[in-house]
Amino acid sequence: MRRILGFGTYDVASHPRVEVLLEGLRRTPGNQVLELDRPLGLSTAERVAMLKQPWRLPVLAGRLASRWSRLAAGSRRYRGSHAPDALLVGYMGHFDVLLARVLYPRTTIILDHLIFASGTARDRGEGGSKARVLSVLDRLATHCADVVVLDTAEHAARLDADIAHRGVIVPVGAPASWYAAGRRAAAARIDDDGRRAADRPLTVVFFGLFTPLQGAPYMARALRLLAERGAPVRVLLIGSGQDRAECEQILAGCPAERMVQWCDWVDSAELPRVVAEHDVCLGIVGTTDKALDVVPNKVFQGLAAGCAVVTSDTVPQRRLLGDGAVLVPPGDARALADALQHLATDPVALRGARERARTAAAAFVPERAVAPLVAALEHAEIEEASR
Repeated sequence: MRRILGFGTYDVASHPRVEVLLEGLRRTPGNQVLELDRPLGLSTAERVAMLKQPWRLPVLAGRLASRWSRLAAGSRRYRGSHAPDALLVGYMGHFDVLLARVLYPRTTIILDHLIFASGTARDRGEGGSKARVLSVLDRLATHCADVVVLDTAEHAARLDADIAHRGVIVPVGAPASWYAAGRRAAAARIDDDGRRAADRPLTVVFFGLFTPLQGAPYMARALRLLAERGAPVRVLLIGSGQDRAECEQILAGCPAERMVQWCDWVDSAELPRVVAEHDVCLGIVGTTDKALDVVPNKVFQGLAAGCAVVTSDTVPQRRLLGDGAVLVPPGDARALADALQHLATDPVALRGARERARTAAAAFVPERAVAPLVAALEHAEIEEASR
């Protein structure tokens, strides 16, 4: 039995990626998965604010010191015969992996490196010395790990050449709760064949932090176009962030104000149900470098929830999703509006998009998503045994 310890300051409620990895490993025969997790208690927005306001970094340092002391104390339970065979350091574990290496110097350490801190900083308008410092942090974190889990080939290519062999590509996937919500919504749907009732509009949902990666202003322009055309669409926009004010300005004073409902926040436990009640889930349409390199979690979650997913036609999304999603050019508001109008006025097209989404979603259940990671661990064990 392989013992795997989830380790760090991750928060599965805010960042479901690590939840998918832990679920998938638990569902894989031969694994025993435990957790030593002390969440940092800082949102992504708060972490980004620290990049722009360095005087707030002592807050991070204080939180980190408190959580690390508790992690170090808790690690005493996992020694000797209870020692793990591998540690999985959760998402945003750039610092946690350093502690993991100190506490477990000879244990296989897996780093869930979903984001490069330097790339995220540049995506959100931070460059210069800050980005260079974060590049050093990225390099230090990835060199501390024995296995570096990334989500796309584009991100894997950013690893230093001397540790490129440590990279393992694992799609972000979606937790089991999203698949369950999709099944419940499908069972409750009046139109069993997936067609939208003729007397109600197409329902569309977007959720996120309104970052440049997501391209929310392009979505807002598309919704304005749909409203001006009188398309039968109703939209729920969930979340807040740096681009939300611009989106509100784009939609102000036009028929879209009546078409769009805003919601600042939905509890993570309720979000799968809310999304699954909609016909369409929007992914991303941003044009930043990072936006062109990722397949975001909301795409996998939308697929799992049984929605038709509309997202940007980028190399990684086209490669991974195929026809499982409706793909539109990044940054093209008119193309996005056209795609949504087509789904709103053609029940056959909507039904086909949902069916293809359900087929695609089956490939990203947690136990299938983590298969490359399991294979990497098995390979490492064989190499260790042969030494």
